[in-house]
Formats: sequence, structure tokens, C-alpha cells
Amino acid sequence: MDSIEQTTDVLVIGAGMAGLIAAAELQQAGRSVRVLDKGRGVGGRLASRRIESATFDHGAPGFKASDPWFISQVLQARLNGAVAPWTLDAAEVHPDLRSWRGTPSMSAVPKQLSRGLDLQLETTITHLHPHGDRWLATTASGHTFASTSVVLTAPVPQALALLDAGGFGLAPELRLRLDAIEYERCLTVMAILDGPSRIPSPGGVLFNRGSIASITDNQAKGISAEPAVTLHATPAFSFEHWDHDRLESGRLLLAAAADWLGAGVRTFQVHGWRYSQPKIRDNEPCLLVNLAPPLALAGDAFGGVGVEGSALSGRAAALAILALRASPQRA
Repeated sequence: MDSIEQTTDVLVIGAGMAGLIAAAELQQAGRSVRVLDKGRGVGGRLASRRIESATFDHGAPGFKASDPWFISQVLQARLNGAVAPWTLDAAEVHPDLRSWRGTPSMSAVPKQLSRGLDLQLETTITHLHPHGDRWLATTASGHTFASTSVVLTAPVPQALALLDAGGFGLAPELRLRLDAIEYERCLTVMAILDGPSRIPSPGGVLFNRGSIASITDNQAKGISAEPAVTLHATPAFSFEHWDHDRLESGRLLLAAAADWLGAGVRTFQVHGWRYSQPKIRDNEPCLLVNLAPPLALAGDAFGGVGVEGSALSGRAAALAILALRASPQRA
């Protein structure tokens, strides 16, 4: 290893919803926290993209809030201008398309959560292992970060790969439990249209059959200046076409959605979510896989579903770390 950063109380790996919530909770409790993520931006699947003058939410289209704590967070985010209601006022729209959206787009939610955090992006962790009373996380460039606790929020297969590379062995029953978690894949098409779509207000239709899982009209939703739709493929279509030509897969999906588009497609791009959503989850909101030094696994594979489930998992991991570490400890 080339160098070791000053030890922090907690290292959070992953700047998605679970990681950002965990980091914010731990920092508010007085812990020193560093967040690392391999991406160029925060949020994970709370993602938005610009193509020409169009804006797309191409990850989670929206989210619901039912837990009292999470409702309080959403209402505060609304006061801060990061979320707005996504009213469900059309019979064609399935309730599972959620009732809140980010504003001006979904990426505003994680951007607000990340404010004030010690955040380092474009940092790929390759090894994670305990060394005495600390965890050491080594990057692809050979740099090493040290902490007295870790919250690991990467998709479970990636989390296990980091631990395997670091030579950290899990108890056989725990390994079987984590190996049982499976994820769906999702191919996503972002298309700019020549005119308005036929998607009803408030801008979303859920199918979950055939090749299309859902279609969202980003202009009707209020985030795009021009007609722009997001198509999420079903898990079956995504798995079958994952290794095919992405543009050809996009054309197939656009053809299947032609009756809903109602206009010509000017241009489009295709994105693939390898870990779109878990199809098999663990029942616990987080898992403490090591007590000394502490390591908690969190994310949408634990406990609840979707954005809310991820947030609750991140909070549960933070509370678990705080319960083990009653006061800040530094090496």
C-alpha cells in the first residue's frame, strides 16, 4: 500500500441512498465519517441524465413514504426544494409508481443529502480487510483508507467480492444467507420525441409484462424542457438481451411502446442497470457481519423495498454502529 489516510471513525462505501443516510446520521451523532464511491456522482439509482436539452430520470422514477421517520425526511427535503409531490390522478397509473419525485430531477435528492459530508468520488475500492482495531480499504490506485468502523452499501455480490479480495472470511451460515440474495437487471431507454407522448397524467404507466416494465414521460413529470421518455425493460427482457447490441435492444423496446409514444423518436440512448433491484432480499434492515472492528452491510437488499427501504437500511446500519461505538474512537 502506498499511503494510509488519517483514520476516521466510520468509512461508508457507496454514495447511494443507504450510504448517504448512514453517513449523515453518523456525522450528526458526532462521528468523523468519510464516504467513498466509484462513480462520478452521488445517488446510485437515484439518477438523472441530460441528453441535448432533455432531462431524464433513468433510475428510480419516484418513491413512496410510509415510515414516520422517512416521511419526516421527505417533508424536510420538500422544504429544502429537493422533492415535490408526484400526484397520482389517472386510473391508468399504478400506485407503485410512487407519490414523490426529486426536483428539478431525482438526482437532487442525493445531492442534498451529500452536502456537508466528506465525500470522495471516482474511488474504486478493491480490497477490504480488518487490521487490528481498524478496517483498511485499498483502492485500485493502491491508496488505503483506514477507519474504526465500516458501513458497506455496495450491491451484495460486489460487497462479498471486496471482502473476499481482502481475505476476510464470513461464517458459513452467513455466507449462504448473503449468497441467497439475487438482483434483477434492467435495460433502460432514454428517448427524445418529436412531440408530446400519449402517456397520461401524471406521466407514468406501469406494465411489468412483456418487454416493458414502465414508461415515464419526463416532460409531463415536470423535469424535462422537451418531450422525453424513459422506458424500463422487464427483468426477463433485460436478462435475455443483456449481452446483445444495446441500440438494437433499445429499438425493440421503443417499437413495443409505439402506441404510448405517439410521436417519432429523434434520438435515444440505452443504459444497463446490472443491480437494478433485489428479487430476493434479506429480512433484516442491515447486517452486522463483524463486531470488532464493526462492519455493517446495508442497502436495498435488506429490509424494505425501493428508495424508502434503502434509506431505512442506511439508518439502521448507522444506529447499529453507534450502539457498538458509544463514543468516537480513533486509532
